[in-house]
Parts: sequence; C-alpha cells; structure tokens
Amino acid sequence: MTQLDARPRAGDTVRGSAPADGGDGRGGVRGKGLGGNSVGLMGSAVIGVSTVYCLTSTLGSTAGEVGVQMPAVFLAGFLPMLLVAFAYRELNRAMPDCGTSFTWTVKAFGPRVGWMCGWGLVIATIIVLSNLAGVATSYFWLLAGEITGSASVAALDDSKPVHILTCLVLIAVATAISYRGMTATKGIQYALVGLQLVVLAVFVVMALSKAGSGGPDFASSLDFSWSWLNPFAVQSFAAFTAGLSLSIFMFWGWDACLTANEETTGSEKTPGRAALIAMVVLVGSYLATGIAAQMAVGSGTSGLGLANPGTSDNVFAALAGPVMGPGLGVLLFLAVLASAAASLQTTFIPVARTVLAMSAYEAMPASYAKVHPRFRTPGRATITAGIGTGAFYTVMTLVSEHVLVDTIYALGLMICFYYALTAFACAWYFRAELTRSARDLVFKGLFPLLGGTLLAAVFAKTLYDMWDPAYGSGSSVFGVGSVFVIGVGLLLLGVVLMVVMERRSPAFFRGEVLTKETPALVVEG
Repeated sequence: MTQLDARPRAGDTVRGSAPADGGDGRGGVRGKGLGGNSVGLMGSAVIGVSTVYCLTSTLGSTAGEVGVQMPAVFLAGFLPMLLVAFAYRELNRAMPDCGTSFTWTVKAFGPRVGWMCGWGLVIATIIVLSNLAGVATSYFWLLAGEITGSASVAALDDSKPVHILTCLVLIAVATAISYRGMTATKGIQYALVGLQLVVLAVFVVMALSKAGSGGPDFASSLDFSWSWLNPFAVQSFAAFTAGLSLSIFMFWGWDACLTANEETTGSEKTPGRAALIAMVVLVGSYLATGIAAQMAVGSGTSGLGLANPGTSDNVFAALAGPVMGPGLGVLLFLAVLASAAASLQTTFIPVARTVLAMSAYEAMPASYAKVHPRFRTPGRATITAGIGTGAFYTVMTLVSEHVLVDTIYALGLMICFYYALTAFACAWYFRAELTRSARDLVFKGLFPLLGGTLLAAVFAKTLYDMWDPAYGSGSSVFGVGSVFVIGVGLLLLGVVLMVVMERRSPAFFRGEVLTKETPALVVEG
C-alpha cells in the first residue's frame, strides 16, 4: 500500500507550529502528514497515565532502598519531573513537533546533541517496551491460573518458550493497535486506564481497612506518620539516589502525550496541559497506594513486608489475596495486566513518532518518514519498534535473566539523560525571552534549569554507583558492574550510529535541514 513521504525536500523552509498540513510558521519545524485533531485534552491526558504496572514493579524495590521514607522519595522523584514537564509545555507551545526532545534539542544545541537526545529517548523506550511486555505476560498467565484455579496454568509463565511466545504475541497486538492510529489507541486507553484506577482505589480503601486489624498477615502494619514524607530522613545519600532513580522510572512516560502533539486538537496548548494533568494523577495514585500498602503490611523484609526480597519484585501478586480476598484479588491481577497492556500500547507512540521526525529531518533513513495514507500513522517506524522490542526481549531473556534485569536498572540513566537535555534546551532556546516577564523567567528558565540540574545530578550519581558490580543483579564484566556496561554501552552505540548517519546524511549534521536558532522576541497579544 502506498505511504506518504513526510521527509522535507531540499530547499524547503520549515518554520512553524507543525500544522498537520505541513504549513510553515514559528520554530523551524513542519508537519509530517499525521492525522490532526484526533485527540482532545482528556484523551491526551489518558495516554500519559498508567499506574499499576509501575507500582507492582517498583513499590517493593523502593521500600527496600529507603524503608518507610518511600512516600517521600515518590515526592522527590515527582519534583524534577514536574519541573521538566513545564519545559516540555513551553517548548511545545513554540514548536509542537512530534519529535519533541529530538527536535527541541536540535533547535537549541545543534544536530549532534539533538541526535543523541533522540537516541536516548528511542533506546529507553525499547527497554521499557520489553519490560512492559514481560510484566504483561507474567500477569496474563497469573490471571489465567487464578481464573481456572490451576497452579499448572499459572506455572506456564516459568517456561521460557511459552513466556517468550506469549510476550511476542502481546507485542504484536500492541503494535497493530498503535499502527491503526490515535483514535484506536485513545478508545482502548480509556477502558484500560479507567479499569486500573478504579481497582487501585478499591485496593487503597481495603488496605487502609486492614491496617491495624491484627490479622496474621498484617502483624507488621504501621500507623501513618508525617515523617514518611520527609526525604531528609533517608538513612544515606546512596539509598536516597537509588530510590530516586526508581521513582523517576515510575513517573516516566507522561511525555507520550507530547509526542502526539501533531495529532492533538489545539496542538500548541493541549499536550502541555495534558502532561501536567497526567503528572498530578500519577503522583496522587502513587502516594495513596504507597501509604496504604505501607500502613497495611509495613516496609520490612519479612512476611508481607514491602521490602521482602521474595515478593518485592511483584508486590501486588503477594498482596492481592490478603488485602482484597480471593474474589476481588483477581481484579488486581486484571488491573496490572490492563496497566501493562495500556502502557505497552501507548509507549509505541513516542518511539515511532521520534523516529518519524528524525527521518523527516534526514537524521535517519528516509524510509521511516513514511506515513500510512489511511491511518495517518508512522507505519514503518511503529512496526520496526515492535520488531526491535520483540528481538531485544527474546535475546535478553535467552542470554540471561540477570542481563534483562540490569537493562531495566540502566533505564534510569537513559531517562535522566534525555529529560535533562530537554530541560536545558528549554532554558537555552528561550534565553532571549527570560527577561520579558516574571512568567517567562520562571517557566522558561528557572523551572527547566532546576529540573535539568536535578536529573543531571541523578544521572552522574547513578553512573558512579553503576560501576560497582553489586548494583543491579550483582553481575559484572571484567570487574565492572554490568549495569554500567549496558547503560554506557547503549549510549556509545548511539554515538557510533550517529557517525554512520553523518556520513549518509551530511546536510542534517551541517545544520542545513533543521537549524539551530534562538527565537526572536515576540510580544504576545
């Protein structure tokens, strides 16, 4: 089937707010042929929300790092993300381009920094997609075992061939849904996100009711203390940064609604507002669930304690029955599966659209700039992301489960890398406007700089800690922690690919396609 080519032609002047028709305007960017006006404010916000999957993966691990200060670390992780969200909002107003971090950092710092920022987003998303598929697969078989009442059915997840095959099927389904466009994605997201938020609310209420009940499963329950919200009470700075890295991973993904900006009604303002709404929903649900779970079972390492090494990687699997009972507990399994499926589906949005934008501006091969004529989606980029995710997960699973775990730990490095660059890009791009008003100074300068600095500090500290083989799964390569090798290796792979692309597409790297610039001072009416 014929596809549209969104790649700019030589000599094009591409300034603008990226209208869907490819017209020109402020910012030096252009439309890509995506389907405009497909998503409104609520639909865009829903795309940025998926909570339960993140909680079951990191609730116990965070408690293991910082103990009862877990809610405080959630708030600490929320702060830099909120500050960066303001940077995304301001950049999107000036340049609503689906390339987001890639496009904006090119405009601020030039093609090479922008290319690496885009690579950081792409590789982080591939790692997240593989993790999401793995969680969805595990809960699929866990739910199947609960429904059938058969432990042997649930145990099918322990079979590598069955697990990998199921994972590949789920990836294929998510790829197909994303391929069909934002309208299909939005409708399914409403159902999946609505289900998980309702079930999560029921879990919170029932966990609070079990706290202090005196039952054998809740002997370690705790009374709420405001000191849980004090980040300075964490026992060590190393523990704080480790917990903060996990917290940042939990908040990752809200920017998916920004990468859909060219398909959103009111592309200059709606995506930024949706991102802030998504952030508020996320922090509220994380705090409520974390506090309720900690009150019910405590944060210790024995019994149902959140930091129990035997259950911390999958907290809800351990708490579903005791907190909600065998009947409603199945709903929690369903909610985790729905959350992982929702995130799996929407996570294709940023990677496919970033690759589309990089190709449209000649930073990647031209074939990825193809837009499906009917669905108005980056079809080839979406399919390639699905294939890449399936291949990555299969290889990592077959090589070693420790390697797969370490790729997830390395994810925090990628997230801090491209979020921090985007935040700094905001302050630098708008530097001529910072003295225009107090609002410009705060939202275009101070907030992005502070958010970027915080994330850069976490990046540096995480990079230092990763050198130790004890970080992550405990494996090493020639005495160096495997998490460090994976994280740094993936970033260096981006450098190699950039050098290859510079030889194939010199015009982009000479700044001739997407130009570095500072916006002219404009007085808004």
